[in-house]
Amino acid sequence: MYERFYGLRERPFDLTPNPRYLYLTGSHREALSNLQYGIVGRKGMTLLIGEAGTGKTTIVRAALDAVAGPSVRCVYLSNPVLTRNEFYEFLAQKFGLSAEAAASKARFLFELEESLMARHRAGGLTALVIDEAQSLPHDLLEEVRLLANFETETDKLLPVVLAGQPELASRLEHEDLRQLKQRVALRCDLSALDIRETASYIAGRIAIAGGDSSRIFTREAVQVIYERSAGIPRTISVICDNALLNGFATGVKPVGSPLVLEVCRDFRLPQFKTADLTPAGHAHHEAASAGIGVTAPADGRGALSLNIVMPAAPDSSRAARAESEDQEPDRGMFGHYVKKRKRFSFFG
Repeated sequence: MYERFYGLRERPFDLTPNPRYLYLTGSHREALSNLQYGIVGRKGMTLLIGEAGTGKTTIVRAALDAVAGPSVRCVYLSNPVLTRNEFYEFLAQKFGLSAEAAASKARFLFELEESLMARHRAGGLTALVIDEAQSLPHDLLEEVRLLANFETETDKLLPVVLAGQPELASRLEHEDLRQLKQRVALRCDLSALDIRETASYIAGRIAIAGGDSSRIFTREAVQVIYERSAGIPRTISVICDNALLNGFATGVKPVGSPLVLEVCRDFRLPQFKTADLTPAGHAHHEAASAGIGVTAPADGRGALSLNIVMPAAPDSSRAARAESEDQEPDRGMFGHYVKKRKRFSFFG
């Protein structure tokens, strides 16, 4: 709807888990590597934990794409709220077992073991991936543990990936699930984005969609998006998509902080305190209000440095000079005063 107005080929902030839009922070890259290794290395059980909206499903789909091949069969279950009978019926169909296996657990286990052994002898690989695993009923968690027991003397025959929200990790602390927890060979956690990662995430998705980030969002808009989303990628996408829609409706580009704030009010998104955000963003909000500039290192790693910025007197401010020189007093992504219709990219 707004694509042509902003020079985009497609909408960059759709909520589908499209691996083409995968943005890899350090924790996302580690998670992707762990999932691939857990499947290909037959590591038994791999656990992926992350808050809602941090990109678990996108990471899972990217891992499945990476290991896909003619000798690989990965069964993916995205809605595990099933009864025991429904669970085995689903697996029987996905593993290509008989109708009798779908109706009888004993027949299912017999056929599945035969199938796993045959594929293993042929040099193939079979895996089970369960998304939204925090919703698995208690009895199905135990069934998953038992399925992970299929093995030879040297290899696991059915590596299992469980991806879920932090409640899943909490459930595994229960005494009656200790056997399942003991079978977790690999664990990875996804964290929220910091301010620089948020800017990179937005700019990267816009670039993939064929746009120029410097002409779409101002620096102030990105700061507000970060503060109101708490660095959660799904929430960032929701804010950006609605801000672009509102900008298109009102003929505004680039999108500034007022439009973003309007969207956040519509969605009842609070402004998180700096202490509630990721460590790399802790200094930004209070620093901005105190006249302190926050500078991140060029590689996006390490500690942030603080630059004290003394405000100029009102009658000699850069904003006043910019107005007299037919410039906009609004700042670019890194705080530069810029001429009308000229913006700087998120990366300078």
